[in-house]
Amino acid sequence: MVGTEIDLPAHIQKVARPATGDGLKRQLPRLSELRELLQFRSPELDPVKRRLLAAQTIDELRRVGQRTTPRSVFDYVDGAADEEVTANENVEAFRKARFVPEILHSVATPDLTTELLGKRIAFPLVFAPTGFTRMMHHEGEVAVAKVAARGNLPYALSTLGTTDIEGIREAAPGGDNWFQLYLTNSESLNNELIDRALGAGCTTVVLTTDCAVGGRRLKDVHNGLSIPPSLTFRTFSNMSRFPYWWINKLTTPAIEFASVRDFPWTNAEVAALLFDPGLDYEDLAWLRAKWPHKLLVKGVLSARDAVRVMDAGADGVIVSNHGGRQLDRTPATLDVLPSVREAVGPEATVILDGGIRHGQDIIAAIASGADAAMAGRAYLYGLMAGGERGVERAVEILRTEYQRGLQLLGLDATAKITTHHVRTPPAGFESTNNPGVAASVL
Repeated sequence: MVGTEIDLPAHIQKVARPATGDGLKRQLPRLSELRELLQFRSPELDPVKRRLLAAQTIDELRRVGQRTTPRSVFDYVDGAADEEVTANENVEAFRKARFVPEILHSVATPDLTTELLGKRIAFPLVFAPTGFTRMMHHEGEVAVAKVAARGNLPYALSTLGTTDIEGIREAAPGGDNWFQLYLTNSESLNNELIDRALGAGCTTVVLTTDCAVGGRRLKDVHNGLSIPPSLTFRTFSNMSRFPYWWINKLTTPAIEFASVRDFPWTNAEVAALLFDPGLDYEDLAWLRAKWPHKLLVKGVLSARDAVRVMDAGADGVIVSNHGGRQLDRTPATLDVLPSVREAVGPEATVILDGGIRHGQDIIAAIASGADAAMAGRAYLYGLMAGGERGVERAVEILRTEYQRGLQLLGLDATAKITTHHVRTPPAGFESTNNPGVAASVL
């Protein structure tokens, strides 16, 4: 009988019995045990769903996006300015952070939510503004806004977005929609953009301040991905390997700076207009008087600038180096975050932008002084990998990692994260695996 001891023939007993002489007898496995051990997954026929489910981390989602998108487009998302020192150090700063868990606390029902600018959001994540988003996938900003609204997370539409402000309101009428603003030297354009953001129900304006001139992104230069495009034959040949991408681009509305489409300028003229070397504190004062709701200033990398911005009437700052896409060799945002928080005090809103690739990075940001973390590349990898479903998968990965990290840290709420839960290495620390170097407590 299956599952009971049996007498095996002598020639089989030599194989079945252990040679060690421990006296154990062999038995045939029960069918129920085999079923438990051999639980094969049913094949997933949807190729998009299959590749998204296979991605367990943002880095794996990045590799999927790399396989499904033309190289020039992927490089636009993945690349950064000049030698890409800053972009790499943004990520590396989080890799060097070390957590100090607490023990013997119940974490059975963790509360991931947090309050940001007077609203309670699902967990401390903000969807960063990104330009040319429909180039990565034809669903573009609409897909991102829908996922953000469903997940109760804020989404900032870029002035350089390929969907206009009204389109985001239509796609996600219940979302916490923000508008990222490049102030230009055109007063009429500035007034129109702000009025439209107000009319579309945007709750927050994000003024970007680190684009006096455009950064030099060498990958884009080599790929000919300029404004207007000047593609090389090699770039075009690579694009031809992605017919699905081409079909979607050719059968959907043209890629343009949608929020400024009614102005009689080419894309190149608009891009030149938006990089304004004359931007100063008088412009910030004008915007503060014009915009009646929450105002954040993005591009702050020093305690001094953070204080001046807050004194000028901003509701908060976004510690950001533009993801390393503007001035290279600036400090990693995580490294300067504690000094910014100390300078502006506990009541100001402080958001960290740059280098978020894992849910535990968000924990490190909160412990270092941020109210929330802003991510751009992380969800763009998902968008390239699978459109709206890919963005949803990116959020799912980050949220799962964040919750698990919070629980393993011994905490049952985002509100309980404090500075003593993370350590960062001292200045000049190079190796992440050097046990002889003591970490400094923030």
